[in-house]
Amino acid sequence: MHTDERHRLIGGLLRSREQVTVDELMAACGASGATIRRDLDVLAQHGVLRRVHGGAKSLVFGGENPEYGQRELEDHAAKVRIAAGVVALLQDRGHVWLDSGTTATEIARQLRQREMTIMPMSLRSVTALSPDDATAGRRPDILMPGGSLIPGELSFRGPMTESNIRSLRFDAAVVTPCALNLKDGLLAHDLDDAAVKRAGLESAARVIVACAGSKWNASAVALVAPLDAVDTIVTDRQLSPEERDQLAQHSVEAVIV
Repeated sequence: MHTDERHRLIGGLLRSREQVTVDELMAACGASGATIRRDLDVLAQHGVLRRVHGGAKSLVFGGENPEYGQRELEDHAAKVRIAAGVVALLQDRGHVWLDSGTTATEIARQLRQREMTIMPMSLRSVTALSPDDATAGRRPDILMPGGSLIPGELSFRGPMTESNIRSLRFDAAVVTPCALNLKDGLLAHDLDDAAVKRAGLESAARVIVACAGSKWNASAVALVAPLDAVDTIVTDRQLSPEERDQLAQHSVEAVIV
């Protein structure tokens, strides 16, 4: 069983149970105790679980929100490639609006030594953008959007956030939708999140969408923007000729990573 498969299995077990032991996970995953302990340490660092002696406890039953940490591990290799594809499209000394979410955090990590001005929509991205060495030469300037902070996600929402975004003009907006389909365009699960994303893309000269293949043809309640609002989509999905034709009809460039 591959690492990603073990992580998904462990996360699934802890969504239905309060606690699991290393021995139980060894049997379920067919892995050694050392491998399972490393897995648990990684998942604990990502906020998916809490390590205890002999195993791990679920954060769900403790009233905490592990969703972000779990999502950060899903499709991780694809997110790294997508982030690299997005970063290659951004110019130094430009002004960039950066969405919230796990893919956006990975993009922020890869921008931490680039000279540009960035407005990130989450404190996780702020941390990722900050160089380890305070004396580092190349680094981005960070603009904070203000507004209400969403627990767990640590992302900004609300009228103050939207107003501050709309008061600025960006060379590029990097949008990470919750879902994308060729009929409706970009979608989000939350109305307030959709409003922030819409403010970001409407304030930018160029709109770059970072979207893992798992989000294609998915559904979500809130419309962010139609495909006509998008310039480039960076994805790991291998598009069919029909999908490429539909994107071309909307003048959308597809970058496959």
